[in-house]
Amino acid sequence: MAESTDAGGRYVEPGKPYDRDTNYIEDRITRDGRDGWPVEAGRYRLIAARACPWANRTIIVRRLLGLEDAISLGLPGPTHDQRSWTFDLDPGGVDPVLGIERLQQAYFARFSGYPRGITVPAIVDIPSGAVVTNNFPQITIDFETEWTEFHREGAPDLYPKALREEIDEVNRYVYHEVNNGVYKAGFAGSQEAYEHAYTELFDRLDWLSARLENQRYLVGDTITEADIRLFTTLARFDAVYNGHFKCNRSKLAEMPVLWAYARDLFQTPGFGDTIDFAQIKAHYYLVHRDINPSGIVPVGPDETVWLTPHGRDELGGRPFGDGTPPPPPREGEGVPELRSA
Repeated sequence: MAESTDAGGRYVEPGKPYDRDTNYIEDRITRDGRDGWPVEAGRYRLIAARACPWANRTIIVRRLLGLEDAISLGLPGPTHDQRSWTFDLDPGGVDPVLGIERLQQAYFARFSGYPRGITVPAIVDIPSGAVVTNNFPQITIDFETEWTEFHREGAPDLYPKALREEIDEVNRYVYHEVNNGVYKAGFAGSQEAYEHAYTELFDRLDWLSARLENQRYLVGDTITEADIRLFTTLARFDAVYNGHFKCNRSKLAEMPVLWAYARDLFQTPGFGDTIDFAQIKAHYYLVHRDINPSGIVPVGPDETVWLTPHGRDELGGRPFGDGTPPPPPREGEGVPELRSA
């Protein structure tokens, strides 16, 4: 998701706390087509930059559920300007399915002069070229509940009915104080706002550590939507948030329970094979020039530590429940091998 900026490309508003614009396009793609967008294989394209933690969630869920044949994937590059994410990784800088250079064009095809941030993830209706939704929390839930007809054989239940209330409660805490909490620290416009966000973040991480000390996953004994939402922030913590966003009480690698939990998920098919650390670092360090004016992208940390033993399997749990792991990533959808700093 591209964070809102002013006309000068600044992310920090002096003297004020960071306030994320959460007015998303709330249309949903459902089996009954209640909003005019029925579930239909091949009709929609998911646009999801690997650099973005909010978009990374949708890539993971699409892969775990086996929706590759039903929903195609477009991958913008890791950086964007004030106007839009661009398809600079594709030949000629044009998305091969939508035929556009900028995601902004899909937003404008739906809403002329769309006034808000051009964010990822976004789902685009291929026939019209118009964006359907960018409501990232709902997109993954709908993948899990509305697209069941197109789930692969052995797809896990990531949002089990009996656990939804608890999953939703955990997700609220994690969103406000961890997923968005790192941004509230990094984009704080005052010392007071920064320290408030910093304290909330690490208090919640301590709470999560205690919760996960004796259970393998956040809710129940299988991977759920809650684990996916937390993972994409943890995966970026040491590479970006610890230094770039001043979330520096401790590194993830210095929080034993969360570090083992994150490595467990990273080594689970569908998680680590969606993480591109080079794109992640390029996005934050090159785009946020008011925080990192030099535009220098750090070399470290060592990525290969994500492959070290985690020991979490001793806690039991069944990663995919009654389901099975997803197959390897499709051609063109894999990520580079990890490297040492």
